[in-house]
Amino acid sequence: MNLVNLESVSHAFGPKPLLSDVSLGVEQGDRVGVVGRNGGGKTTLISIIAGELRPDSGRVTHTRGLRVGVLSQRDDFDPATAVQDLVLGGRAEHEWAGDPTIRGILANLLADIDLSARAGDLSGGERRRTALARLLIGEHDLIILDEPTNHLDIEAIAWLAGHLAQRRSALLVVTHDRWFLDAVSSRTWEVVDGSVERYEGGYAAYVLAKAERARIAQAAEERRQNLMRKEIAWLRRGPPARTSKPKFRINAAEALIADVPPPRETVELMKFASARLGKTVADLEDVTLHAGGPDAGPLVLDRCTYQFGPGDRIGLIGVNGSGKSSVLRLLSGTVEPDSGRVVRGKTVRLAHLSQELGELDPSRRVLETVEEIRKYVQVGKKEWSASQLLERLGFRGEDQWKVIGDLSGGERRRLQLLRLIVDEPNVLLLDEPTNDLDIETLTELEDLLDGWPGTLVVVSHDRYFLERVADRCVALLGDGRLSMLPGGVDEYLERRAAGNALSARAAGTAGADRAAGTASASAAASTGSPGSPGSSGSSGPADSSGPSGGLSAKELREAQKELGRLERQLDRLGAEETSLHAEMARAASDFERLAKLDAELREIGARKEAVEVEWMTLAERLDDSR
Repeated sequence: MNLVNLESVSHAFGPKPLLSDVSLGVEQGDRVGVVGRNGGGKTTLISIIAGELRPDSGRVTHTRGLRVGVLSQRDDFDPATAVQDLVLGGRAEHEWAGDPTIRGILANLLADIDLSARAGDLSGGERRRTALARLLIGEHDLIILDEPTNHLDIEAIAWLAGHLAQRRSALLVVTHDRWFLDAVSSRTWEVVDGSVERYEGGYAAYVLAKAERARIAQAAEERRQNLMRKEIAWLRRGPPARTSKPKFRINAAEALIADVPPPRETVELMKFASARLGKTVADLEDVTLHAGGPDAGPLVLDRCTYQFGPGDRIGLIGVNGSGKSSVLRLLSGTVEPDSGRVVRGKTVRLAHLSQELGELDPSRRVLETVEEIRKYVQVGKKEWSASQLLERLGFRGEDQWKVIGDLSGGERRRLQLLRLIVDEPNVLLLDEPTNDLDIETLTELEDLLDGWPGTLVVVSHDRYFLERVADRCVALLGDGRLSMLPGGVDEYLERRAAGNALSARAAGTAGADRAAGTASASAAASTGSPGSPGSSGSSGPADSSGPSGGLSAKELREAQKELGRLERQLDRLGAEETSLHAEMARAASDFERLAKLDAELREIGARKEAVEVEWMTLAERLDDSR
């Protein structure tokens, strides 16, 4: 059943047309992700669909009695109203307390908020979560969400994706969180140049299909140019020559990725980073840290020993308030540990993007503020001008001559990030760098970081970005440790769901009450990634869960043989992954086939992950015995 229908809809703000002659519909059960550049018309489109904005021209029809729930980027809460009244709408306690769905919404979105608190006393993030909870508790035929993952941590985002998957409502969501898009949407709309391009599937399928469309368009343009050149040549020769049409082979989508190198030349970047940094970047030695200073605020680290090495690319994960930003401030030197010490390398040039935007002279021009640091910068093997880098991060043409006082918060954040990179640091600390960035700019930032040689520590609730730019993940699980996560974000969510805050690979020690033989996670972290045993991660005594003593000659031979078997198994699984990626490229327009291939890819990924953990455990045994 058609819920909403748009016929020849156009709308503009001032001289800028955002939608031009758009016709589309939202069907019952649709789950649509809306993407596009900031300012490109996404919010305008969903506001028109919701009935909150009348278009300049065209027709919008809703089915009779349609119940629409909208989460906008602003709320209209009365500051004197209690959270409980806003969210529960006067429901009696026995009514909502007996409803498992409502209890789940409250537990996952408002667990840290006093329901008797007034709306006027809430922070911006708390107001946002309150608005989302109120929406989800209601009954709707169509739910429209504008940036629902803002102010949610990774765990809450995963819960929200699962919750929405179970609802029967149609869904329309605008978000820059690509993992979330893939998790909740089965169709993608891209708002671009006044039109709405439609694709089957979530974000991954959208990327493949868009790339294939671009390839076909490029092939068509090349063909047109070739025919024009031939026509001109014939005209110059006089009598038109007779010739057959040139034949063009249209390759499948795997041609797009067949010769594409991996995102990062990891080995080369590690060598370069080591040359720039030496062996020491930042070593935590028996560090204790509270978020609010000595013995004040939550305990973040408890006698923790950990080593951040040259070329490490680490994603730091934890719930809101777990102390991730405090750890970055500790590494940057803006806060000191309560006890223990932080040893930093002599050659470290550190840059820290915090959540607080530093002041820039509001009268200066964008390009000037970058060129005053450096006009040219080397990123990987290529030299970029300040203007080229600004263009890559969304400052195109005249935008580079904007006065800083006229920039939005998101534009200022992009500018601050670029100024940090242009200063050529060799250690980069990024605290929520993706805030206010659209998907196109995120992709450019990821590509820029791929060629950046140095140590990277990033805090982000954007799971796609985190897994894209980091090679491994470390978590704050509330036990005073930095816990290694060989399984990445999935492992973190599993541990949180199981209520297990301890890790066999946890870093540091968590207190004098632990047994003397309890290990720091330094040895576990030092395993690095498969193929590079012993890469920097941390230092300290071996993990107590590992073996003690050396191996006999026979045991050593058997272990080496098993290690070889696991490596061959990893190679086979890697080849299967590559083959599946090629099949997915060929099936870019077949959503059902894509879904089946994606399920196979996930299964292989899980098997590969298990083998990698087994490989790392065995590699540790061999290292300990040498």
